[in-house]
Amino acid sequence: MAKPSPVSRRAANIESFHVMDILARSKAMEAQGKTVMHMEIGEPDFSTPQPIIEAGMRALQNQQTFYTPALGLPALREAISGWYQTYYGLSISANRIVVTPGASGALLLVLGALLDQNKKVLMTDPGYPCNRHFATFLSSKAKPVPVDAKTNFQLTARHIADYWDSETQVALVASPANPTGTVLLETDLKNLVTAVRARAGMLVVDEIYHGLTYDGIRLPTVLAVDNDAIVINSFSKFFGMTGWRLGWAVVPADMEPVMDRLAQNLFLAAPTISQHAALAAFTDETMEILEQRRAQFEQRRNWLLPALRELGFHFPVTPKGAFYLYADCRELLTSTCPDSQSLCRLFLDSAGVAVTPGYDFGQHQQQNHVRFAYTTSERYLTQAIERLSKVLGKPA
Repeated sequence: MAKPSPVSRRAANIESFHVMDILARSKAMEAQGKTVMHMEIGEPDFSTPQPIIEAGMRALQNQQTFYTPALGLPALREAISGWYQTYYGLSISANRIVVTPGASGALLLVLGALLDQNKKVLMTDPGYPCNRHFATFLSSKAKPVPVDAKTNFQLTARHIADYWDSETQVALVASPANPTGTVLLETDLKNLVTAVRARAGMLVVDEIYHGLTYDGIRLPTVLAVDNDAIVINSFSKFFGMTGWRLGWAVVPADMEPVMDRLAQNLFLAAPTISQHAALAAFTDETMEILEQRRAQFEQRRNWLLPALRELGFHFPVTPKGAFYLYADCRELLTSTCPDSQSLCRLFLDSAGVAVTPGYDFGQHQQQNHVRFAYTTSERYLTQAIERLSKVLGKPA
């Protein structure tokens, strides 16, 4: 008799990241003495700004190592509230802010509070893969909506009308988005809010790449359009605190009690040292550092985008934020490399360039797209383009 699996169906249905497989292969190559140009992981190469590091060290020295309240350090919730006032001109009560272990923790709490069993959440395809996995893990259903350049790779009010049904409770969007780098402007947000409200649903907006926008764009938060919308944000991307595992959610005031209960049971609290360190994230000194880094990301995008076009990659939409380029690679596919996954394998094995296949981000045109992350220096980006040029037989 076969031994029964101890793994639940819910857990078994959670897929691994293809990008993590690529990263593992990259590390194995590096262990053999080979050099790899990393363009697969969405983690900036910049270290955490020094003022934040020093704040964390002071917290350790002052033995501030005990649990905080489940919803977060009161001083940090106030600081985030102040950030909304300073950056967006909005008065958001600190009581509405929930500090979490990363933006993933925030999304898990929010979807856990909103979604009933077997109910649906609409989201873009392509989109960040964890979003659909969270819905699965909560015994709910992700409803991927195929999007393309015609709608800037974003959900629209038309999508809400076409895909919303009696089982749908939530629509989830991201601006700037991973993997496409596209954004939602104020009119876009207003139209989504109106469409979701008309169906008595909740709109959740992932704003974790806010601050990392280009071409003079300064994005509005959805809270400027709908005070009852829900925001997911993070200290990882703009603030450069990936390994500190710290994020937050902004929720309607009447959701604070349920968020408190869920946080108590699922996490107890976000990391204490990280919370004390993050108090320095909003200082003028830190903001100056972060703005310099944002400008460098913009320079990288401006250099890499035309370089990839020269190699045969197609970009129907110029990304306006984050640090990703989602490339149509159909022109480069061959009988020996018939899809994005095999193309990425060729790039890694033959050129030592790690890139993420579209298979990580959904099913819509997954075989025809790859994602480049410009989270490394222009010097390394230049080397990566030179290596890809040789493999593709293109002039450097």
